[in-house]
Amino acid sequence: MDANNLMKMANQIGYFFESMPDRDEAQRGVVNHIRNSWDPRMRKSFLSRIDTKQDAMLTDFVKNAITTHRALLGQ
Repeated sequence: MDANNLMKMANQIGYFFESMPDRDEAQRGVVNHIRNSWDPRMRKSFLSRIDTKQDAMLTDFVKNAITTHRALLGQ
């Protein structure tokens, strides 16, 4: 899957969870959704883009969610 599409998908997930009143719970929701719904290749490609700072397309909310709760992704 195209890495840019993964960034767009992550942002869409983030838009859904961002409206939750508990920010930490919302961020964990983003990470849990990605862990449960994306196959390992998608997660690997997505995280690679973040690790190489090619994540300018991501919202700050999603970047913070991944940075804060990355361990939940199991990678």
